[in-house]
Amino acid sequence: MDRRTVLRLAVTSGMTTAGVVPAIAASARRPPAPETRDIRFTRWDATTFATGTAAGTVLAGGALAIGSPIGQTAYNGMTYDYATWTSPPVALAFAATEAIASWTAATPGNTWVQVELRGVTELGTTTKWYVLGQWAASDQFIRRTSVGGQGDADGSIAIDTFVAAAGHGLTSYELRITLYRAAGSTLTPQLSTVGAVASRLPEPGAVAASTPQAAQGVILTVPQYSQNIHAGEYPEYNGGGEAWCSPTSTSMVVASWGTGPTPADYAWVDPSFADPWVDHAARSTYDLNYDGCGNWPFNTAYAGTFGLQGFVTRLRSQTEAEQFIAAGIPLVFSLSFKKGKIPGLTYGTNGHLLVLIGFTASGQPVLNDPASPDDASVRKTVGRAEFEAAWLDTSRGVVYVIHPASVALPPAPAQANW
Repeated sequence: MDRRTVLRLAVTSGMTTAGVVPAIAASARRPPAPETRDIRFTRWDATTFATGTAAGTVLAGGALAIGSPIGQTAYNGMTYDYATWTSPPVALAFAATEAIASWTAATPGNTWVQVELRGVTELGTTTKWYVLGQWAASDQFIRRTSVGGQGDADGSIAIDTFVAAAGHGLTSYELRITLYRAAGSTLTPQLSTVGAVASRLPEPGAVAASTPQAAQGVILTVPQYSQNIHAGEYPEYNGGGEAWCSPTSTSMVVASWGTGPTPADYAWVDPSFADPWVDHAARSTYDLNYDGCGNWPFNTAYAGTFGLQGFVTRLRSQTEAEQFIAAGIPLVFSLSFKKGKIPGLTYGTNGHLLVLIGFTASGQPVLNDPASPDDASVRKTVGRAEFEAAWLDTSRGVVYVIHPASVALPPAPAQANW
């Protein structure tokens, strides 16, 4: 189980209860007509970083790096030099009620990055900068973390997601990335990509089942890993088992591309533990504030440490998911559902992540579901309409997209959400 739903509901409602993914605070949204799913994804990389504003950052080796630091700051008892890059404003054709940023970067030695977002609301006011993550690939020097307690009249942060207050949807937004290195060091973070998905979605329950259009009979080759075989491992990283659905799913997709941590990387794992690369992924995605491994962009950033391209977005239907499968790209889905609601799944969950690896000839989703007793039982086929409704009604269509640059994404729709 991913502990997201109650947490997200708690943040948007002002509660302090800890917990988990979605049906996200309906009262925090001004939904459009039920059939409208407004989603826009924008990403910057070496070809577009020049469109933003650099303050001490330079483009080097295809990534943003620290050139001449613009200042110093104290963090966790240490002093860091820093430099920033701010994206150009992204104008939206709708008032976005949520936004999720994601990135890929390298953080050698004692270096790290912070990702922030601010926007202009439908009232014409400019929000403050909200922190969407403080991240490093390693936990040797800093502990990667989301930041709580940022709510105000314009909105709040639910772990990794900006949630607009009612009537304060964003008509535009900017991202600001701050690159940090230990004072006096010559090392630098290297930011390869950064982007965000902004959305305005209908209330839960407005899901029209899609009709299979592509990828029928296509099953991608993806290794099968069970989260349940890790139950009780490493309590400091939320203890394995049902808490590790996200890093287990991410591990499956990373491995499907023929990469992942080396034996030297996971040499710290107890040699009696099976699939030690999953333990490594859990440690490498753990969010200190959230006390869990289900931070969405922390998982795609982890995939990025192996040279893959990774980002978080929202899809509008299984029809869009079919296009990725047809292009050879498996997807990690986030959703919650009650027991007995999805044919092919025998449990219920307040929040879960699993991998869509293909479709049967009749268009039924084929999954690698880590919520299985062992690796051999991970493969499952589920009811299309029920699975689609649960996914769109809870996480509101969230997926991790992870692929090598050599494998092209499918053509994006007119209102581009990838």
